[in-house]
Amino acid sequence: MNETAMRVYAEIDLDAVRHNVRALRARAPRAQLMAVVKADAYGHGAVPCARAAQEAGATWLATATPDEALALRAAGIEGRMLCWLWTPGGPWREAVEADIDVSVSALWALREVREAARAAGRTARIQLKADTGLGRNGCQPADWAELVGEAVAAQAEGSVRVTGVWSHFACADEPGHPSIQLQLSAFRDMLAYAEKEGVDPEVRHIANSPATLTLPESHFDLVRPGLALYGVSPAPELGTPAQLGLRPAMRLKATLALVKTVPAGHGVSYGHHYVTGSETRLALVPAGYADGLPRAASGRGPVLIGGKVRHAAGRIAMDQFVVDLGEDLAREGDEAVLIGDAERGEPTAEDWAQAAHTIGYEIVTRIGGRVPRVYLGG
Repeated sequence: MNETAMRVYAEIDLDAVRHNVRALRARAPRAQLMAVVKADAYGHGAVPCARAAQEAGATWLATATPDEALALRAAGIEGRMLCWLWTPGGPWREAVEADIDVSVSALWALREVREAARAAGRTARIQLKADTGLGRNGCQPADWAELVGEAVAAQAEGSVRVTGVWSHFACADEPGHPSIQLQLSAFRDMLAYAEKEGVDPEVRHIANSPATLTLPESHFDLVRPGLALYGVSPAPELGTPAQLGLRPAMRLKATLALVKTVPAGHGVSYGHHYVTGSETRLALVPAGYADGLPRAASGRGPVLIGGKVRHAAGRIAMDQFVVDLGEDLAREGDEAVLIGDAERGEPTAEDWAQAAHTIGYEIVTRIGGRVPRVYLGG
């Protein structure tokens, strides 16, 4: 499809992904890099972004769900891969047979992967996840000895190989937060215990995007950036993408569907939360919350039209929203840039996040499946 004819599309710059991988590797020169491509590579496209990350030196890939990891294998993506979000009865055998490292946080998971390994007739690669203070997935310190003991026993029988010990930060995006050092200390203690009991992991890792950028003491054997790979800052407090040496990989664009003149006092969009103050031109942007634009950004969501950043007038609807152009000229077919690069004067994912009172992670991952992706640098 001709890009100029598209209602809305996301332009993904794979050269920017490669640049960001290299920039993050430079931040952790003694560690391997695991590129997190969960949630369809944060909305950027898992398969092309995984390939680009590997080309730039990522030695591991990571997904949340096993289905995501198996889809990468089905697409021909090779190399080391970790997935961590398991539920009972999951596709353990398929993951073992696909040579995917699986995360284990509890005894039930260890027992299921052991059974899958026996059924497959091969050794499963597992990584033990420690809950060092996030309070989400991972094994609590009080249960760690039992989990490590069973893992070592399973390793002795040959059903599993413990390839990693890992954890995840709660507040690495808040520099100086007291939980950071507490979690690092807990991780070191839990790692030391596992190694004392006979675990010899290939990789030890806890550093997410913000820790990769700001906490060298957390890098261990491997860093695990996600959002930063795609050129979005993991937290405004850490700096803009440009300040962090990153390049935004996504530009979300739309084609104006209608431009019309309306009189003063004219209500705009549902609920008439915006009413024109004088005769003015309105432009219709054919993208809405069904495409991933947050309705919570109504009245505030930014868009670049005709070289000027403007904002949604009134409510963002399912498929469209309106921009008040004032006296400026535009016509149907003109380009509107919703998400891009601040260095080009374009609105950013962070701008939309602030408009919707959320985070950049949510903005890019919610760009929906009906929005085509157009890849540059493939």
